[in-house]
Amino acid sequence: MTPQQVLHQYFGYRNFRENQAQIIEALINSRDAFVLMPTGSGKSICYQIPGIILKGVGIVISPLIALMQDQVDALRQHNVRAEFLNSSLDFNNARKIEEMVRSGRIDILYLAPERLFTDRFQHFLQKIPIAFFAIDEAHCVSQWGHDFRPEYLRISEVTGQFPRVPKIALTATADAVTQKDILQKLAMEASELFISSFDRPNICYRVQIKHNGKKQLFEFINTEHHNDAGIVYTRTRKRADQTAAWLKEKGLNALPYHAGLDPQTRQRHQRQFLQEEGVVIVATIAFGMGIDKPDVRFVCHLDLPSSMEAYYQETGRAGRDGHPADAWMGYALADVVAMRKLLESSDGDESFKQVQQRKLEALMGFCETAECRRRVLLGYFGEMFPKPCGNCDTCLFPVETWDGTVAAQKALSCVYRTGQRFGAAHLGDVLMGNLSERVARLGHQKLKTFGVGDELSGGEWRSVFRQLLAAGLLSVDLGKISGFRLTAKSWPVLKGEKKVRLRKDPLPVKSQKGTRIRQRDVPELMGGDEAALFEKLRALRLAIAKEAGLPPYVIFHDKTLREMAIQKPGSLTDLFRVNGVGEHKLKIYGERFLEVIRAETGTTS
Repeated sequence: MTPQQVLHQYFGYRNFRENQAQIIEALINSRDAFVLMPTGSGKSICYQIPGIILKGVGIVISPLIALMQDQVDALRQHNVRAEFLNSSLDFNNARKIEEMVRSGRIDILYLAPERLFTDRFQHFLQKIPIAFFAIDEAHCVSQWGHDFRPEYLRISEVTGQFPRVPKIALTATADAVTQKDILQKLAMEASELFISSFDRPNICYRVQIKHNGKKQLFEFINTEHHNDAGIVYTRTRKRADQTAAWLKEKGLNALPYHAGLDPQTRQRHQRQFLQEEGVVIVATIAFGMGIDKPDVRFVCHLDLPSSMEAYYQETGRAGRDGHPADAWMGYALADVVAMRKLLESSDGDESFKQVQQRKLEALMGFCETAECRRRVLLGYFGEMFPKPCGNCDTCLFPVETWDGTVAAQKALSCVYRTGQRFGAAHLGDVLMGNLSERVARLGHQKLKTFGVGDELSGGEWRSVFRQLLAAGLLSVDLGKISGFRLTAKSWPVLKGEKKVRLRKDPLPVKSQKGTRIRQRDVPELMGGDEAALFEKLRALRLAIAKEAGLPPYVIFHDKTLREMAIQKPGSLTDLFRVNGVGEHKLKIYGERFLEVIRAETGTTS
């Protein structure tokens, strides 16, 4: 069979997306490939189709032990012979799967990297025909990536024993430094490179200055995403637990997820998120990598992500079905202080710190920008975006900027004159001339900077200090008191050699309940009859999913159900023309979906 035939027969699609056909052709012809594609753009199919076509078994190395079962279940729904080997299996079941591989009854085998390094499994590999090695989530191999896994460094020790077996490395996020590191660590410098556009046009990017983070988060979810599935990321396990409990008290179906929960609870919460409608997961970054749920309508960051790569990867879990989704982030001075302290307290070498410093500055720049956020985000990955996108907060509600040079000079001078050991609250009092108990006790009312900044409010001075810290014009003390210190970048500003442009923090834009800010890429509109049919098809899908113990989207994606509702196929032949309906699903589910369509349209078979 040709790749095109496999695409239609197994997966129900007629056309490949960008680069998919070329990647598949490279792997089938034993050429190594490095694949950089945004989340939801179809990376997995690039090795799944070769796995079906080629002789031998395709070995997929993945860090996602908790999700391998879901990936295998989804492939089986397409009649693909897939299995996994990881620590969740007992010895007897693992032996059965190995025997199936030996006898040629498995096309794709998912592995955790730890198993790859055992002597017993390496001996097993020498006895079987291997079609290819696929290294999924390949950014895990790089110390510059956002999710470095030390065990990934040893992958080339094993793949190097099979020089004639092609390799494919796949990731959704890697800047130029990380890409180079991945190729070197995997010994894939001669690979063909397939770099797709990073743009996810259906995602609306929004950053809001935090005043009361939890309250702002709830208002956003409740007004714009009531009963939608979504993910909220927090920095700590404690914060995840507290936020989930608070959202639950407010009436949302919210569940925590982090490494501190017992495995059974984590698995139960993940299953609820995947299989039920309208669940909000509040999680640390332990959750989400590899999540294939297509109808996540929002991803929120209540705390700053670790880098632009992490932000892109995490927000990319929203809107994988191509329909409108939101990426909302809360951001405050305390977040900037925390991130600066984390970087400066790192025990990495100077080279590592320099790279991380650049990554942090890029993240802060994204948060503070008055430009189109999509242009800034894509620019970080080296992709030029020609014009403002019209689907981010700074495009929809333009941000004012002002010449903050004098304000910056006053702020920096105040930091210096108070001894470089105080935070924004005290410095703001000094600048505004507020004779607080602390100011009086320390004698700071006698300083030249006392009262020189009374033209700005306390909130405006906090904004100034936040932006100076984000821009690297200030750093933070690593002691118990998070005081500000001057940096090398401070002095050109103090001497009047460098101008400083600041943004005015916009007021939060409130949405009416049930509305959304975004204006771009609205999905196809369905009439009343079509919408009613769509909901009945969704109800059938949910019933089938519960019978099979599978997530609903594994049966059919919403996009496929929408197409059914619009086209109203009257026969199996017609249904096979709907995108996402392959031969196997047509055979096992086709008549049940046709019954619903016929009942709604009043037609007979």
